[in-house]
Amino acid sequence: MTKTFSLSDWMSSHQQRISLALQQRLPNQNVIAAARLSEAMHYATLNGGKRLRAMLVYATGEAFNANTDALDSAACAVEMIHAYSLVHDDMPMMDDDDLRRGKPTCHKAYDEATALLVGDALQSLAFECLTENDLPADQQIAMVKCLAQASGVMGMAGGQAIDLASVGKQLNQTDLEAMHLLKTGALIQASVLLGAYCGKNYSSMDLKYLNNYAAAIGLAFQVQDDVLDVIADTATLGKQQGADIARNKPTYPALMGLEAAQQKAQMLVKEALTALNNLGNECLALRALATFVVQRTF
Repeated sequence: MTKTFSLSDWMSSHQQRISLALQQRLPNQNVIAAARLSEAMHYATLNGGKRLRAMLVYATGEAFNANTDALDSAACAVEMIHAYSLVHDDMPMMDDDDLRRGKPTCHKAYDEATALLVGDALQSLAFECLTENDLPADQQIAMVKCLAQASGVMGMAGGQAIDLASVGKQLNQTDLEAMHLLKTGALIQASVLLGAYCGKNYSSMDLKYLNNYAAAIGLAFQVQDDVLDVIADTATLGKQQGADIARNKPTYPALMGLEAAQQKAQMLVKEALTALNNLGNECLALRALATFVVQRTF
């Protein structure tokens, strides 16, 4: 990696960009009848966070000379899907969490019915955002299909269902990886592919290597999440430390030990970087983000 690329500067700039883009696309609570719902959508979506999925959209798109307006729309779409999933995930019938990024979860700040509707509304708005570009119809269709598959039963929702059904059970490493490739990995993979679909001159082989990269960092992200649940404190995490252990959920440290889990995350990053070596450009942001995934502390 060249010394001229600063991930912190790049991320700061793009985090500001996605925050502004989200604000522009979320409903204005001053002009719609469902003002409380709109307010709660803002609360759930504009509450900080790493914006990793949006960063992956931008990083991939920039590597393929993408239209910036199309990248904004795609980045907003994945962030809205992610925000909706967290709102539902935090609710009492799921993980029953009180904190998210150091603040009361949506159903705590508002109520359960409002939180449920926030998720519904954000999911719908995500697909509306995804069509707000001037890309050719075949690229738009590919993007809609990509995000829909990543969000549904063959992606995030399916992974969540397996996760809930696995509480208190002993999973082997193959089953644990399969669950997380759906629950966490699918939306991360979609983020990378959406960035490419916004671009130009990408080939089917490029998409294959990008998918391999994304699968590796998606899994590395989850492994690091499991590690942080053990070693980080609540204030740093912004959510209850040790929550997975308390719920008796299957995790990588529980399955293979803390040190082995940390080594697993590093190995996955190496796999991701190797996949990028097959592309025709440096992909500096994608490379730096892969390393960031396992070096983050929250």
